[in-house]
Amino acid sequence: MKNNILWRIIVAAIVIGIGAIYALPSFLAEDNALRNVLPDKEINLGLDLQGGINLTLGVDMETSYKNSLNQLGEQIRSELRDDEVLILRPRAINKEKLQFVLLKSSQKQKLEDYINKYYNKQLKITRVEDLKKDQLRYTLAYTSSYKEKIKDMTIDQVLKVVRNRINQFGVNQPDIRKLQNDRIQVQLPGLENAKRAIELVKRTALLELQLVNDEADLEKARDGVVPPGSELAYMYESGAQGDKKGEPIVLKKRTLMTGEHISDANVAYGRYNNPYVSLTFDPIGARKFERLTGKYQGKRMAIVLDDKVYSAPTIQEKIRGGKASITGQFKLQEARDLAIVLRAGSLPAPVEILQERSVGASLGKLSIQQGVRSMVVGGILILLFTIIYYGIGGVIVDTLLGFNLLLILGVLAGFGATLTLPGIAGIILLIGTAVDASVLIFERIREEFRRGMSARKAVDEGFSKSTLTIVDANVTTIIAAIILYQFGTGPIRGFAVTLAIGIVASMFTAIFVSRIFFDLWLQRNKPGTALKL
Repeated sequence: MKNNILWRIIVAAIVIGIGAIYALPSFLAEDNALRNVLPDKEINLGLDLQGGINLTLGVDMETSYKNSLNQLGEQIRSELRDDEVLILRPRAINKEKLQFVLLKSSQKQKLEDYINKYYNKQLKITRVEDLKKDQLRYTLAYTSSYKEKIKDMTIDQVLKVVRNRINQFGVNQPDIRKLQNDRIQVQLPGLENAKRAIELVKRTALLELQLVNDEADLEKARDGVVPPGSELAYMYESGAQGDKKGEPIVLKKRTLMTGEHISDANVAYGRYNNPYVSLTFDPIGARKFERLTGKYQGKRMAIVLDDKVYSAPTIQEKIRGGKASITGQFKLQEARDLAIVLRAGSLPAPVEILQERSVGASLGKLSIQQGVRSMVVGGILILLFTIIYYGIGGVIVDTLLGFNLLLILGVLAGFGATLTLPGIAGIILLIGTAVDASVLIFERIREEFRRGMSARKAVDEGFSKSTLTIVDANVTTIIAAIILYQFGTGPIRGFAVTLAIGIVASMFTAIFVSRIFFDLWLQRNKPGTALKL
C-alpha cells in the first residue's frame, strides 16, 4: 500500500513540478537571475491582450489568372518551336482566356493534337478564327478544375510568403490564416508601426532585370512616344510618395531574368557607409546571371523591383559567383525591409488591405486586469463554498484547483501557445467546471457511506464508480474543443485551446492526485475513523 502511494506521489510531483517550471518564467522580470536556469519559453499574449495590428488581405486573383495564362502561352510557344510549329503573340485577353496566332494553318492538326495531349487538364480550345495570310487565331480557356487549382495554389503561396516576411520582421507569435473569399487574416500582436507592417505585407517584390534602351528619346517618351518593344519607367527615389516620380528611363520590355532564383538578400554598406542590398543567387540563377552579363557587356542593365528602377549600371565584364547588388538612395530601414521581402520571395499576385484595425496596448492591459480580477473573485467564492460544503474535501478541491491552474499555465508556456481574452474566459470557466469531477467523486463516496460502508471501502467504490463517468463527460468536451479549434477563428481557437488543456489537467488532478490525499488520510487514521465530507 505504501509503495503504491509513493509512486503516485512521485508521478504527481514530477508532473506538477514540470508545470511549475514552465509556468514560472511568464511571471518573472526580465532581469531575474532564475531565468538563466528556467526554460526560455513564456506564455504569449494575443492581439486583444497586448495590442497590435489586425489586417485582412484580399488577393487579386484576376492578376494571378492572367499571369498563369501568359506563362502557359510562353511555355507552349517554346515547346512548339522545337517541333517547328510557330505561334505568335500568346497573351491573356482576360482572366480566363489565352489567345495566339498559328503562323501556318497547315499545322492546325499538329497544334491541336499537341494541346489535347499535353495541356488538356489546363486548357481547352474554345474558338478558332481564320485570318489573312493563311493564319489561324486560337482562343483557349481554363478548365474549371485547373482554375480552382490555380486559386488554391495562389492563396497558399501568398500565405507562405506573407508568413515568411512577418517571421523575418520579428513579430512574436503572429497569427496568419486563410479566410473565405480569397482573403487572408494577419494578426501581429505587440506591433504598433502599422504603416511599415502594411508596406512589408502588401509589397509584390517582383524583381526583374531589363536592358536600358539608351537610343530612345526621353523627351518623346515623356510625351507617350515610346519605341516599339520598350516602355517608360522611373528611377527610385527614397521617400517618394503619391504621384511623385524619379527620373524617367526607357527600358526594353523583355525581362532577361527575375528574382525567383534569389537564395539570400542582406543589407551591406558602400564606400561612404551608405546602405544597399546585396543579393546572392542559387546555382541556376548564378549561371543565368553569368551568361547574361557576358552577353550584354558594355550595355546598361536595369534592376527593377515592382516597376521601380533602383539602379541601371553598365555591365563592365562577365559577373561570376552569383552576386549582385541593388543600390539607391536608401535609408537603413528601407534597405532592411527590401532585403526581407526579397528573401521571403515575391507574391504570385498583388494583395490589397481590405481592413486594418489597431488595438492599443492600454486596452489589452485593461482586459488582463479585468480578467484576472474576475478569476480571483470567482476563485475565492468557489474556495469558500467548497470548504463550507465539503469540509476537508473542500480543502482538497481547493488544492487541486491550484494544481490545475498551474498545469494549464505550464502547458501554454511549454508549447508557446498564445493566450487571448477568450482564453482567459476559458480558464475562468474551468475554475468552476474543474470542481465537477471532484463533486461526482465526493457524492459517490457519501452515497457509499449512507449504505454503511467503511471509509476505505467507500473511497475505493467512490473513485472506481465515478472514473468512467468523469472520463466520458470530459472526452466529449475535448472533442467539442477540437472541433472549435479546427473550424473556429482566432478568438474561438484561443478558447478551445485553454478548454482542452484545462479539461485534461482537471481529470489528472481529480482522478489521480485527489486519490493520493484520500489514501494518505486513510493511512494516517485508524480503521473506523469517520471521513467527513
